[in-house]
Amino acid sequence: MSDEPTPTRDDQSPASSSASSIDDHEIHAPVPKRPALPSRKSSGTLIVPSGSAQIGPVPQHLQPDDARAMSPRRTSEDLENMGRQAREELHRHARALQESLLLIFNRIEAVKEEHDKLDNNNKFLQKYIGDLMSTSKITATASRGRK
Repeated sequence: MSDEPTPTRDDQSPASSSASSIDDHEIHAPVPKRPALPSRKSSGTLIVPSGSAQIGPVPQHLQPDDARAMSPRRTSEDLENMGRQAREELHRHARALQESLLLIFNRIEAVKEEHDKLDNNNKFLQKYIGDLMSTSKITATASRGRK
């Protein structure tokens, strides 16, 4: 059928299988070993006596070109300026609210006066109409009695 020779039993001998196992060992890399840790000094005790000068924040002296010196933290002057500006803004807002409240109060007073005036005129007209009605009844009964 084909011109290629077919493998025989001699090709699959134990010697050839041991050669393949050697090839398998060559594929696997050796297992790396972890390097030994360097020795370190002890950090000492973390307990500080209560009367020690080591208690509290340690002042740091930073150079001007140090990144920590260029931190966006605010100084006490900045905080005072911000507080003053906030208080001024609150005072302006409070004044504006008081002025608007005063305008509303004045408008309420004007509407109340207008209401009282219209109420008095309404009462006057009701009394006038009532008087006219009673007068017309009197004249109507009097004119009937004459006829």
